This record gives sequence, structure tokens and C-alpha cells, in this order.
Amino acid sequence: MEQAEAEAMLNQLDPEWSLNEAGHLERGYDFNDFMGALTFANALGAIAEQQGHHPDLLVSWGRCGVELWTHKINGLAHADFILAAKADVAFAKRA
Repeated sequence: MEQAEAEAMLNQLDPEWSLNEAGHLERGYDFNDFMGALTFANALGAIAEQQGHHPDLLVSWGRCGVELWTHKINGLAHADFILAAKADVAFAKRA
């Protein structure tokens, strides 16, 4: 994916998403405790498994970091942006 297309698609996501130095999508989600972050990571893991597209997740107390890129091409693809949007929906639906 060309940089211009990636930036245009990035603008369609929540403003918390950004492109890191490696050109990957990343975002952190904040929670009130460790279990909230872990529960979200597990929910996102289930979505990722359904999609056959797996993010890097970093779970810590009160936070779940998500990094997305397509490993096969070592860059961004449409699937990365779709999974990012689904992560935001999962975050919005959390109990």
C-alpha cells in the first residue's frame, strides 16, 4: 500500500490510531485494571482468529497496545485497517 493511501485510510479510523516509524498501524486502549485489558486482548484475539489476521498485542496494567501490519508483505494492507476498525468496535462494546 502506498503511503498516500495508508494516510487516507488512517483518516477514516479513530484519531487514536497512528502510523509508527516502521509504517505499522498502532493504538493503545486504556482500561481501569489489568483484567479489563486482558479481556479486551482476548476478545480482539478471537476477532483476529476469525479474520485470519493477527496483530501484535502488548497487555499491561490498564492498557492494551495493538500493532497491525501484514507480515506476509511486511507492510500495510486493507485487512489491517479493517481489523483496526473492528478493534474499535470491540472496545466500544466492552462491558
